[in-house]
Amino acid sequence: MLHVLRTRLANASKRGEDGFTLIELMVVVLIIAILIAIAIPTFLGARQKAQDRAAQSDLRNALTTVKTAYVDSQSYTADQTQGAWASIEPSLDWVSGTSSAPGQISADAQTQADTVVLANYSASGKCWYLKDVTGAVGGDQAGTFYATGPATSGACDASNPPTFTATASDPTNHW
Repeated sequence: MLHVLRTRLANASKRGEDGFTLIELMVVVLIIAILIAIAIPTFLGARQKAQDRAAQSDLRNALTTVKTAYVDSQSYTADQTQGAWASIEPSLDWVSGTSSAPGQISADAQTQADTVVLANYSASGKCWYLKDVTGAVGGDQAGTFYATGPATSGACDASNPPTFTATASDPTNHW
Protein backbone atom coordinates (compact mmCIF):
# COMPACT_ATOMS: atom_id res chain seq x y z
CA MET A 1 0.00 0.00 0.00
CA LEU A 2 2.79 2.41 0.92
CA HIS A 3 4.57 1.52 -2.28
CA VAL A 4 1.43 2.40 -4.30
CA LEU A 5 1.21 5.86 -2.66
CA ARG A 6 4.90 6.54 -3.36
CA THR A 7 4.48 5.54 -6.95
CA ARG A 8 1.43 7.73 -7.35
CA LEU A 9 3.23 10.73 -5.81
CA ALA A 10 6.25 10.21 -8.05
CA ASN A 11 4.06 10.08 -11.14
CA ALA A 12 2.16 13.22 -10.04
CA SER A 13 5.36 15.25 -9.69
CA LYS A 14 6.46 14.14 -13.14
CA ARG A 15 3.18 15.36 -14.62
CA GLY A 16 3.64 18.84 -13.01
CA GLU A 17 0.90 18.57 -10.41
CA ASP A 18 2.81 20.44 -7.73
CA GLY A 19 0.66 22.75 -5.61
CA PHE A 20 0.99 25.35 -2.86
CA THR A 21 1.55 24.25 0.66
CA LEU A 22 -0.83 25.25 3.40
CA ILE A 23 1.77 27.56 4.94
CA GLU A 24 2.27 29.42 1.66
CA LEU A 25 -1.47 29.95 1.34
CA MET A 26 -1.72 31.17 4.93
CA VAL A 27 1.09 33.70 4.35
CA VAL A 28 -0.77 35.11 1.33
CA VAL A 29 -4.00 35.38 3.34
CA LEU A 30 -2.12 37.11 6.16
CA ILE A 31 -0.61 39.68 3.78
CA ILE A 32 -4.04 40.43 2.28
CA ALA A 33 -5.54 40.83 5.77
CA ILE A 34 -2.80 43.31 6.74
CA LEU A 35 -3.40 45.37 3.60
CA ILE A 36 -7.15 45.46 4.28
CA ALA A 37 -6.53 46.51 7.90
CA ILE A 38 -4.49 49.45 6.63
CA ALA A 39 -6.93 50.47 3.87
CA ILE A 40 -10.27 50.41 5.73
CA PRO A 41 -9.53 53.21 8.27
CA THR A 42 -8.15 55.37 5.49
CA PHE A 43 -11.29 54.82 3.43
CA LEU A 44 -13.59 55.56 6.36
CA GLY A 45 -11.70 58.79 7.15
CA ALA A 46 -12.00 59.91 3.53
CA ARG A 47 -15.72 59.19 3.55
CA GLN A 48 -16.28 61.32 6.67
CA LYS A 49 -14.28 64.19 5.19
CA ALA A 50 -16.31 64.01 1.98
CA GLN A 51 -19.57 64.13 3.95
CA ASP A 52 -18.33 67.18 5.88
CA ARG A 53 -17.23 68.93 2.67
CA ALA A 54 -20.64 68.29 1.11
CA ALA A 55 -22.34 69.95 4.10
CA GLN A 56 -19.95 72.90 3.90
CA SER A 57 -20.54 73.26 0.17
CA ASP A 58 -24.31 73.36 0.72
CA LEU A 59 -23.82 76.09 3.32
CA ARG A 60 -21.66 78.16 0.99
CA ASN A 61 -24.31 77.84 -1.73
CA ALA A 62 -26.94 78.88 0.81
CA LEU A 63 -24.84 81.89 1.82
CA THR A 64 -24.55 82.97 -1.82
CA THR A 65 -28.32 82.65 -2.12
CA VAL A 66 -29.15 84.71 0.96
CA LYS A 67 -26.67 87.41 -0.05
CA THR A 68 -28.21 87.55 -3.52
CA ALA A 69 -31.67 88.08 -2.03
CA TYR A 70 -30.30 90.63 0.46
CA VAL A 71 -29.10 92.86 -2.38
CA ASP A 72 -32.72 93.41 -3.44
CA SER A 73 -34.46 93.69 -0.07
CA GLN A 74 -31.71 94.82 2.35
CA SER A 75 -33.32 92.58 4.99
CA TYR A 76 -32.52 88.92 5.72
CA THR A 77 -35.66 88.76 7.87
CA ALA A 78 -37.96 89.86 5.02
CA ASP A 79 -36.28 87.42 2.63
CA GLN A 80 -36.78 84.50 4.99
CA THR A 81 -40.40 85.44 5.71
CA GLN A 82 -41.24 85.79 2.00
CA GLY A 83 -39.50 82.55 1.02
CA ALA A 84 -37.18 84.34 -1.40
CA TRP A 85 -34.31 81.94 -0.83
CA ALA A 86 -36.16 78.85 -2.04
CA SER A 87 -37.11 80.63 -5.25
CA ILE A 88 -33.48 81.64 -5.90
CA GLU A 89 -31.92 78.27 -5.04
CA PRO A 90 -34.52 75.49 -5.30
CA SER A 91 -31.88 72.73 -5.14
CA LEU A 92 -31.40 73.39 -1.42
CA ASP A 93 -33.91 72.13 1.12
CA TRP A 94 -34.71 75.20 3.24
CA VAL A 95 -36.31 74.19 6.56
CA SER A 96 -37.71 76.24 9.39
CA GLY A 97 -36.43 74.86 12.64
CA THR A 98 -33.75 72.20 12.77
CA SER A 99 -31.72 70.56 10.03
CA SER A 100 -31.84 66.83 10.68
CA ALA A 101 -30.67 65.43 7.33
CA PRO A 102 -27.81 66.25 4.98
CA GLY A 103 -28.79 68.97 2.52
CA GLN A 104 -31.34 70.62 4.80
CA ILE A 105 -30.48 74.24 5.51
CA SER A 106 -31.76 75.65 8.78
CA ALA A 107 -31.81 79.46 8.79
CA ASP A 108 -32.38 82.12 11.43
CA ALA A 109 -32.75 85.73 10.33
CA GLN A 110 -35.24 86.79 12.97
CA THR A 111 -32.79 88.35 15.46
CA GLN A 112 -31.56 91.29 13.36
CA ALA A 113 -32.42 92.31 9.80
CA ASP A 114 -28.74 92.41 8.82
CA THR A 115 -27.72 89.07 10.35
CA VAL A 116 -28.41 85.53 9.18
CA VAL A 117 -27.28 82.24 10.69
CA LEU A 118 -27.29 79.09 8.55
CA ALA A 119 -26.88 75.53 9.80
CA ASN A 120 -26.46 72.22 8.00
CA TYR A 121 -26.25 68.65 9.31
CA SER A 122 -23.47 66.48 7.89
CA ALA A 123 -23.94 62.73 7.38
CA SER A 124 -20.86 62.33 9.60
CA GLY A 125 -22.88 63.65 12.56
CA LYS A 126 -21.41 67.17 12.76
CA CYS A 127 -23.22 70.47 12.49
CA TRP A 128 -21.76 73.24 10.37
CA TYR A 129 -22.74 76.88 10.82
CA LEU A 130 -22.27 80.14 8.91
CA LYS A 131 -23.16 83.57 10.23
CA ASP A 132 -23.21 86.59 7.95
CA VAL A 133 -23.44 90.11 9.34
CA THR A 134 -23.70 92.98 6.87
CA GLY A 135 -23.12 95.64 9.52
CA ALA A 136 -25.98 97.80 8.22
CA VAL A 137 -27.78 97.93 11.57
CA GLY A 138 -24.64 98.28 13.67
CA GLY A 139 -23.68 96.31 16.71
CA ASP A 140 -21.90 93.14 15.58
CA GLN A 141 -18.75 93.27 13.55
CA ALA A 142 -19.53 92.85 9.85
CA GLY A 143 -18.29 89.71 8.10
CA THR A 144 -18.84 86.01 7.63
CA PHE A 145 -18.20 83.79 10.62
CA TYR A 146 -17.79 80.02 10.84
CA ALA A 147 -18.50 77.42 13.52
CA THR A 148 -18.93 73.71 13.93
CA GLY A 149 -20.28 71.52 16.69
CA PRO A 150 -21.86 68.19 17.49
CA ALA A 151 -25.44 67.51 16.49
CA THR A 152 -27.94 67.93 19.30
CA SER A 153 -30.37 65.00 19.20
CA GLY A 154 -29.33 64.34 15.60
CA ALA A 155 -30.12 67.84 14.37
CA CYS A 156 -28.64 71.32 13.89
CA ASP A 157 -30.54 74.46 14.80
CA ALA A 158 -29.56 77.83 13.34
CA SER A 159 -31.40 79.61 16.16
CA ASN A 160 -29.10 77.95 18.72
CA PRO A 161 -25.60 77.96 17.20
CA PRO A 162 -22.28 77.55 19.02
CA THR A 163 -19.96 80.52 19.54
CA PHE A 164 -18.65 81.97 16.29
CA THR A 165 -14.95 82.69 16.49
CA ALA A 166 -13.52 82.15 13.02
CA THR A 167 -13.73 84.56 10.10
CA ALA A 168 -12.88 84.21 6.43
CA SER A 169 -9.88 86.51 6.93
CA ASP A 170 -8.49 84.11 9.57
CA PRO A 171 -7.53 81.06 7.46
CA THR A 172 -6.10 79.12 10.39
CA ASN A 173 -9.41 79.18 12.21
CA HIS A 174 -12.16 78.34 9.71
CA TRP A 175 -13.10 75.40 7.55
